Amino acid sequence: MNLLVIFTHPNHESLSYAFLQEVLEGSRENSAIQEVRVLDLYAEGFDPVLTFHKEKRRRDMHRDPAFARYREQLLWADKLVFIYPIWWGRPPAMLMGYIDQMFSSEFAYRDKGGLVPEGLLKGKSAVIISVMKGPAHYPLLWLNNAHKVLMRRALLGYVGIRPVKFFEFGSMESRKGRHAAKLARIRKYFRTVAR
Repeated sequence: MNLLVIFTHPNHESLSYAFLQEVLEGSRENSAIQEVRVLDLYAEGFDPVLTFHKEKRRRDMHRDPAFARYREQLLWADKLVFIYPIWWGRPPAMLMGYIDQMFSSEFAYRDKGGLVPEGLLKGKSAVIISVMKGPAHYPLLWLNNAHKVLMRRALLGYVGIRPVKFFEFGSMESRKGRHAAKLARIRKYFRTVAR
């Protein structure tokens, strides 16, 4: 199994970065995982701004040579692992800009004229590891699970990626956030995940 880890946090001293390290450690201990690649969007200087004009049309995004390497990464991966903080009830704008540009028509999905497109990234699965300042049940009780609906249904399910496993960790800026236990949980998951 090949893992592509899409890491989205500007600070390598953050808790999100600590989760990235646990994913890598657990994966090294798992014989089912052949290779792991990390795409660190901030460190890479990825430009999240979606731009269209006369010479650069939205319908041609799937052929844009500037994104060829990123498309290859997505096609190579069996499992996508997203690691990011939840800011204002959603992923960071940097990640949303990556999604806007990479999950394009004729690469990630194809319109068939009906309500549901054909997902072109079938056969892949995803794991989402997100941290937030608020309590763990905040997205469910206050935001009607908007984050999970966005990532599972509006994005990943739309392009054929399933199943999607979530680790949403709340109260992460609190001393009572049980950081060590949550980090260990991620390491254990990646040490044993088979698909």
